[in-house]
Amino acid sequence: MGIVRPHLWFAHGAEQAAEFYASVIPNSRVTDVVRAPAGVPDVVEGEPFIVRLDLDGLPIEMINAGPAFTLDEAFSLIVECDDQAQVDHYWEVLTSDGGRPGQCGWLTDRFGVSWQVVPRQLDQIFGDYSTDGSKKALAAMFTMTKLDVAALEAAARS
Repeated sequence: MGIVRPHLWFAHGAEQAAEFYASVIPNSRVTDVVRAPAGVPDVVEGEPFIVRLDLDGLPIEMINAGPAFTLDEAFSLIVECDDQAQVDHYWEVLTSDGGRPGQCGWLTDRFGVSWQVVPRQLDQIFGDYSTDGSKKALAAMFTMTKLDVAALEAAARS
């Protein structure tokens, strides 16, 4: 394991979020759940406190620690998809049960974590953002919530 990993603060629900992510993202699993000792503010003794998740090789630590801090779009996880079918799948699953679509391939899941669901070929489509095609593709992306791979590619070719 590397020396750097993300740490996500939840008011509550870290274990449920970790289990959900492990069920959605291949090669993922909850690796540890530490129960809260007595005296932790905003956490009931014995409830999940620290939750560790291996998310497709990325170790993530989560904490249930009450409402002092909240998750927002300043931090997001990226799901690179092979094709439109994968974009559609992850978009549907991650926005289900209370998730919210955002702009340009971003969404917020029901636990408050922000995700970007993007096709792998996005770098090819945009390049260094200097060509007319890449600028047209970028303009097209700004009109989208869930990304439409064919529309982005068509815009880049136009």
